Amino acid sequence: MGDLDGSEVSKHNTAQDCWVVIHGKVWDVSDFLDEHPGGANVLLKLAGQDATTSYDAVHDPELVSGTLASGCYRGNLKSGSLPQQSEVDAVSLKEQSREQYPPLGAIVSVDDFEKVAKTYLTPTGWAYYSSGAEDELSLIDSRRLFQKIAFRPRVLRRVEPVNASTRILGLPSSLPLYISPTGLGRYAYRDAESVLARAAGHEGVIYCMPTTAAQEAVFGSRVSPQQPLFFQLYANRDREKTRALLRKAEDLGAAAIFVTVDSPVLGRRERDDRLKVADGELLSTGVAKTSSAGLLNPLLTWEELDWIRSITPLPVVVKGIQTVEDAVLAHSHGVQGIVLSNHGGRSLDTAQSPIITLFEIRKHAPHLLSDEIRETFQVFLDGGIRRGTDVLKALALGVSAVGVGRPFLYALTNDYGEKGVRRLVQMFRAEIETNMALMGARCLDELVPEMVNSERAERDVSRRIKL
Repeated sequence: MGDLDGSEVSKHNTAQDCWVVIHGKVWDVSDFLDEHPGGANVLLKLAGQDATTSYDAVHDPELVSGTLASGCYRGNLKSGSLPQQSEVDAVSLKEQSREQYPPLGAIVSVDDFEKVAKTYLTPTGWAYYSSGAEDELSLIDSRRLFQKIAFRPRVLRRVEPVNASTRILGLPSSLPLYISPTGLGRYAYRDAESVLARAAGHEGVIYCMPTTAAQEAVFGSRVSPQQPLFFQLYANRDREKTRALLRKAEDLGAAAIFVTVDSPVLGRRERDDRLKVADGELLSTGVAKTSSAGLLNPLLTWEELDWIRSITPLPVVVKGIQTVEDAVLAHSHGVQGIVLSNHGGRSLDTAQSPIITLFEIRKHAPHLLSDEIRETFQVFLDGGIRRGTDVLKALALGVSAVGVGRPFLYALTNDYGEKGVRRLVQMFRAEIETNMALMGARCLDELVPEMVNSERAERDVSRRIKL
């Protein structure tokens, strides 16, 4: 099969005959238009053109070859015969005026990183990272509830030295937090997942890589072969695909599997959708739906979870527990941990905050938080963490560690990259250690429920719980 000239490719630019070029390969997507999760118009706008730039903004390089049949491949593009699509987006404009952004040394909080990200990212990137479902009430609620919890610090205690290290699923971590899996890191920084893995290794914390990341590249970015990485799993409808994904993660050295269960279907993220409508789409799908194509599984059940446990020797953590009833069920199914999470407020709007689920567990199933059970089962919390004080409140109330997601994406922007991620970890470290001393605790074991006043927040706990 010889190389195709760009003049030939450009002729195939209709709905009946639609070719696109991705990374130098020519693909016939005519029969795929109606199946494309982002809608046919996305592809038609690029018909007969080099679509690599737009493709890379949303997809991993190998997705196209794994999605389209081999018969759709028409050959390679003759070098230089077709100009690559030109995109003038917010990022390129920011590159021309970088001086408007603060130097990394001037960033002192998560909110500082977020302010930079909001103006640095493209409108599409910002909407995808920051938005929640529908009215975004769940998104707002997670932070609000942390602010309603107050400390009850103890005084006249020896608080030197302070040690914030812990063990997560038996693995050492310099802090009681891990970096949560997040999609489309490339909006913030090229090879974002590899950068996050490397920065986590240097700082002694654990990164949970997303399902969609280039696994070999991420594992290859570790600072040493001994650096632990967790792997997020969206269980595929096809069990053999799930099995293959798990085998690959195991072979590369994953230390645990985090199975995401709180998104059987995609939540309606209206901020994301509006951008597509503004771009001329009559039936909006948004970048979130495009990026999640093939990931979500509305047939996932507890029986499927049992099957996943049966085919992997790795610890299994259920990510997305939103009630005490399901927390108890998860433990009875023999998993090694749960993550209290409502998917960052991105799935079901008005779903209760993870901290409320923690209150439910404290009241109705406190044995899940006991010291005796932590050797075999740990409870984590993910959602609304923006300060070291948030981390300490969650730990005092019984969780083993917390996950932090969006802030690490923000820390990558403005070309801060690995240095930005490491600065964010160091900021959390300083806040956690300083506030532990101010609370009267030298180590995490000394953080106890009596050190927080959560009564105002606990008023939101349901009275309709049935176990």
